[in-house]
Amino acid sequence: MSAMLTGKQKRHLRSLAHHLDPIFQIGKGGISDELVRGVGEALEARELIKVSILQNNTDDRDELAGELAEATGAELVQVIGRTVVLYRESRENKKIELP
Repeated sequence: MSAMLTGKQKRHLRSLAHHLDPIFQIGKGGISDELVRGVGEALEARELIKVSILQNNTDDRDELAGELAEATGAELVQVIGRTVVLYRESRENKKIELP
């Protein structure tokens, strides 16, 4: 696992994530193995993704985000409202150059 992201790197990733649409949703069932697998594959392909937390999920958003980041070996870039931004450097498809 790489070192934690610096503030500058997080700002860079936030700006890149700005135009992205969430590609996964966390519903009232919380974080499933299937979700973790899907998010892991998406991170490998894209490096930076958004996940939305649906209204029917009443868990603590920051805790959920942290759990998902940990389960997928990703860095938690930010939680905005009900949207989680995750980053993980890709082994095969590295595209994002961090400052």
